[in-house]
Amino acid sequence: MKISSYPEPQSEGFEFTAENLKRAETICARYPADRKASATIALLDLAQRQNDGWLSVPAIEYVAEYLEVAPIRVHEVASFYTMFNLKPVGKYFIQVCRTTPCWLRGSDGLTNACKKKLGVGIGEVTDDGLFSVIEVECLGACANAPMVQINDWYYEDLTPERMEVIIDELRAGNEVKVGSQTGRLASAPEGGPQTLLEVGNPGEGD
Repeated sequence: MKISSYPEPQSEGFEFTAENLKRAETICARYPADRKASATIALLDLAQRQNDGWLSVPAIEYVAEYLEVAPIRVHEVASFYTMFNLKPVGKYFIQVCRTTPCWLRGSDGLTNACKKKLGVGIGEVTDDGLFSVIEVECLGACANAPMVQINDWYYEDLTPERMEVIIDELRAGNEVKVGSQTGRLASAPEGGPQTLLEVGNPGEGD
């Protein structure tokens, strides 16, 4: 019998869908039975995706209940990692990278374009619930700066003007090209690749 001074999870109002329950079972099966807490981050991500991009208290505590751990343990994880949102976000969650390479290449202009176009401040949600914007640290696409992440996708080599077009396209429900917005190949220099211009199959020409 487990004895704990922690309160019971208050998870009413949230539960995994049948599909996500199967995913949770698959995730937890990766760990020993007495190490279910190892799945905390993965299950919080699953809960956040189901809960329109953010983690409510019931969602966090549902995960705690599912993993059979004290609620505070899961609250600690949810509040530590910036990948988890503790308040509602827009359907299109825009994260503007502002670390040095992006800042030098004009990330301030992207932030201002988003704020002007959407009529919201950092961390706010548009009245129609479609958009919210925040500033974040390095997203790891420095060679293609400046860039933003919208939901799971990267949009690179941006200008303020292109940022506004992307917002218009998303608002209209249109599909928007992901990755470099200038046609750059991967992280090649501007102007195209300078090396490995002719790549053949291994052993070709032997």
